[in-house]
Amino acid sequence: MTPEPQKQRNFVLGNALLALAALAIFFFGPLWERFGIGALVGWMVLAAVGVYLVTRDRDTPGGP
Repeated sequence: MTPEPQKQRNFVLGNALLALAALAIFFFGPLWERFGIGALVGWMVLAAVGVYLVTRDRDTPGGP
């Protein structure tokens, strides 16, 4: 059974944002010097939105 296009799009977009957040970690020193606390807030928002999009359309509820 193939996933719905909307679910697949959200999953791919979420993974792309998480990859961008992971890439930002490598350049966090220069980002911090340029943007200060904004770099940290931006990274946290990127990671949070990425995780939200990846986990948003799960078919099974989480938990034990």
